[in-house]
Amino acid sequence: MTNTTTESVQPVPAHVAFQGERGAFSEDAAKRLFGEKIRTEPCRSFEDLFEAVTSGKADCAVVPIENTLAGSVHKNYDLLLQHNLTILAELSLRIVHNLIGLPGTSLGQIRRVYSHPVALAQCERFLRRLPEIEAAAAYDTAGSVKTIVEAGLADEAAIAGSSAAQFYGAQVLIEGIEDNKKNFTRFLVLAAPEKSESIASLLEPPSEDRPRKTSLVFRISNRPGALFRALAVFALRDIDLLKIESRPIEGRPWEYSFYLDLAGDSADPNIQRAIGHLNEMTESVRVLGSYIGSDQDAQHDGASVQ
Repeated sequence: MTNTTTESVQPVPAHVAFQGERGAFSEDAAKRLFGEKIRTEPCRSFEDLFEAVTSGKADCAVVPIENTLAGSVHKNYDLLLQHNLTILAELSLRIVHNLIGLPGTSLGQIRRVYSHPVALAQCERFLRRLPEIEAAAAYDTAGSVKTIVEAGLADEAAIAGSSAAQFYGAQVLIEGIEDNKKNFTRFLVLAAPEKSESIASLLEPPSEDRPRKTSLVFRISNRPGALFRALAVFALRDIDLLKIESRPIEGRPWEYSFYLDLAGDSADPNIQRAIGHLNEMTESVRVLGSYIGSDQDAQHDGASVQ
């Protein structure tokens, strides 16, 4: 008799697109969400990022949508509406900015520092204390580290996360130079609807039970009281609105699409009735996804924007 063994089939690692160079905060977020054994796909722009998922080049994307200091990433709200992708998860990632230079470089040697404009703005007080250092804008934090390493100049530095320093063989000169330590970026996981179930199964399980939330977008005509009546469908049912974001509708001056984050799942009967009611008084409603809220939302004090 021949003995046969059946080997367990290991799941294929997720192929995750992100904007920026290797070592970017978005790549850190992807690894937190899917684990270290993922394949990542760096994309130059947010348009490239969305196209990578829509075309099937990548399984899914990890996309920044808002920052506690810089506010919403409006470009990605617009791209959400332009692409048929579903939100599967979110993560609030603590953003720690570091001054990074070539190995052996001292602070006194630095004459120019590169980073994304938002990162430079978030380190303004640190840079103001060093007037001899010129701040220069770049398209990406991790890309700035890549640039100074490739240039090999000891008088240049970058502001980025520690992962970028590790990936490119640079050195963290000063840790935590951001002006405000309560600096978090909220990232979304996006995938094509037909891949949503398989991609969701690859996500790291949350460390604790957390409430679910739903994101949707709707359009209303520009009539007096239209927005009030639209939002009332949630207030009448005691549904907490966690965030409201408006974006202009292209080709329709002074008219807007409204993005909402709700507490609860779209499968809940109460929320289903609210969305059905909303459909009756708006031009369009699209549910972008229901997913587990991040750990930051688990600490939500119950305050509402209603």
